[in-house]
Amino acid sequence: MKRTIEPFWWSFFGAGGVVSALFLPVIILLMGLAIPLGWVSAPAYETLVELFRRPYSRLLLFGIISLSLFHWAHRFRFTLYDGLQLKHLNVLIAVMCYGTAAFGSLYALYVFIAM
Repeated sequence: MKRTIEPFWWSFFGAGGVVSALFLPVIILLMGLAIPLGWVSAPAYETLVELFRRPYSRLLLFGIISLSLFHWAHRFRFTLYDGLQLKHLNVLIAVMCYGTAAFGSLYALYVFIAM
């Protein structure tokens, strides 16, 4: 039986799906609807800066961003692989999708460390 790294990517897919389903709707509702429409008062700039200076807040945001990116990468890879029948480009698609997710995660890490 051939050993594969596929379960590793499936774990990121599952974790990213859970994180995306739990946190992204709340963030979109608050930042996209509730604050712009005046349902909730907008926090002061200083309050947000102080919140994002805390390491736990940065770690939480990094987890949301990176796991969501890996969830997207896995879903997009298999959409191209199964949906568009691009099975002959499997390796290239995998490298491009997971590479993009890894690059986005590293960039997010750089931004959060530079804050």
